[in-house]
Amino acid sequence: MEFKDYYKIMGVARNASQDDIKRAYRKLARKYHPDVSKEKDAEVRFKELGEAYEVLKDAEKRTAYDQLGTNWKANQEFRPPPEWNTGFEFSGQKFSGGDTSQYSDFFESLFGQGFGARFGGGQGAGRHGTAGATFHRPGEDHYAKVLIDLEDSYTGATRTITLQVPGVDTQGHVSTREHALNVKIPKGIRARQQIRLAGQGAPGHGQGKAGDLYLEIEFRPHSYYRVDGSDVYLDLPVAPWEAALGATVKTPTPDGTIELKIPADSSAGRKLRLKGRGIPGKTPGDFFVVLQIVVPPADNDSAKDFYHNMAVQFKSFNPRARLGVKT
Repeated sequence: MEFKDYYKIMGVARNASQDDIKRAYRKLARKYHPDVSKEKDAEVRFKELGEAYEVLKDAEKRTAYDQLGTNWKANQEFRPPPEWNTGFEFSGQKFSGGDTSQYSDFFESLFGQGFGARFGGGQGAGRHGTAGATFHRPGEDHYAKVLIDLEDSYTGATRTITLQVPGVDTQGHVSTREHALNVKIPKGIRARQQIRLAGQGAPGHGQGKAGDLYLEIEFRPHSYYRVDGSDVYLDLPVAPWEAALGATVKTPTPDGTIELKIPADSSAGRKLRLKGRGIPGKTPGDFFVVLQIVVPPADNDSAKDFYHNMAVQFKSFNPRARLGVKT
């Protein structure tokens, strides 16, 4: 899909105020409205304009969009960067999903069902009571996606998490404020599960209770491990002789180093399953070790002689036999 430069579409600077955005939209909407415009591409331009305004008029959507950075160019091939929308606190009402079919795939990838509806966006006041009560209305629930370390899911932890809360300042520009929280991370929590913080959402009106804050959990990318549901994977480098002859090797896991037995005659890509050593829970996940054979470099005469002798010793061995290729 192609990147959409919403600022360029609306002809405004990235630091434009919300009033500037509104004025630009009204001017261009009159120019490109299909019922009155004589422009050949009026319908397409009007549709693009509506999509851009849907994002930039809203402080929350605009803040999220701005997280993509300034290096993207209009019509450039685009995929949302991993975890691009983490660390921001949004209200449920404004990210309730809605009908995004009228907008581009680019809009859908950022603000469609994957962004707001997974939170149950829009439940806010309705979950607490009738929103029509003028002076005693509960506050909206808020939602945020946060990153935690995989190890915290194994042990449980209390962490300080600082969220950025979008808003509009007195000059009409989009700004953010910090919302710092001490969060208890329960042992065994998994990606996409939520932590509910009662009373940490928007304040209520009058004597209405404050809304709640829901934190959706994602794991930070790890230099060792991959997570799939409740299962955890590790690519373990082993020497050729360890794979061929078998060995017992020290192996890291999220809850400590273990002694792992490598079966003899193992090949690259072989999976060793450690049952119940994945993410803890009533039904714990498994820990999978995927063997990766690392060949020593032939960087001196002795090593080269070793490999020459091996070639002679295993002359009949064809590593590409299954591909139908002869040596």
